[in-house]
Amino acid sequence: MKSTATSTRTISPFARQLNQYYELTKPRVVSLIMFTAIVGMFLSIPGMVPLDTLLLATVGIGLSAASGAAINHILDQRADVIMARTQGRPLPTGQINTAQALTFAVLLAACSIFILVHWVNPLTAALTFTSLIGYAVIYTVYLKHWTPQNIVIGGAAGASPPVLGWAAVTGEVSSDALLLFLIIFCWTPPHFWSLALYRRNEYANAGIPMLPVTHGVKFTRLHILLYTLLLAGVTVMPFATHMSGWIYLIGALALNARFIWYAWKLFGEYSDALAKRTFGFSIQYLAMLFALILVDHYRVFAFNLF
Repeated sequence: MKSTATSTRTISPFARQLNQYYELTKPRVVSLIMFTAIVGMFLSIPGMVPLDTLLLATVGIGLSAASGAAINHILDQRADVIMARTQGRPLPTGQINTAQALTFAVLLAACSIFILVHWVNPLTAALTFTSLIGYAVIYTVYLKHWTPQNIVIGGAAGASPPVLGWAAVTGEVSSDALLLFLIIFCWTPPHFWSLALYRRNEYANAGIPMLPVTHGVKFTRLHILLYTLLLAGVTVMPFATHMSGWIYLIGALALNARFIWYAWKLFGEYSDALAKRTFGFSIQYLAMLFALILVDHYRVFAFNLF
């Protein structure tokens, strides 16, 4: 105990402040966004992505996602004070004030657009900025507080990273890029509604009309199951369109079987603990699915090494 207290005292105020700004960016969410964007880059061409494009596009897209997260913190701070899940964030605790957070968010957005316009391409910059506005303003300000379908409609902004990555390398958006978009779009409702189920009382207290609050737990459980089945069908499409091969298909079928099992159990025998496990698995699911399609894309190169 003594060593822990000593180590805590040795952390400088500057380091603690930096950590608070880091938390404003929602690093775990942004890391998944950047990963799916990187996968989009690699899938867009048969060979390797130019290193400069890979680095600059990843930084540009990541900064925009971080800016959107910071703006979300600013606009949601009143609700964050009420919800137990978010009470410890930098703004509700007063460790960063609104003016500081807004300055930080604007700087991140400006750096993102500058990098993408000057060193990647204007299309990626335009799509990235549109995604930022879609999440930080349209979803956070309007959809989140207006309709229980907020996650479904607002999911378009969250599903854009693979498209951004694709555009960064090719300068265009193809049907395969839109298929990656569709996968994340269909994944978003069961992912977020699983969270909303076991946090439904917090959302109700904050006045946010999430589906379990407005339509009840049973209705939400049914829609999680239906969207999970829809997601399973959509994730087979890369194989059907010859975008990917058997490695991806086998892995995708296994992941979908597990996700459907969670959704079915959630529908039949609900508990908050099971909803929490479903939410946790949904994050792993998306990361593993995109890792699979990336491995499958480069299977020819891997086989040629042996």
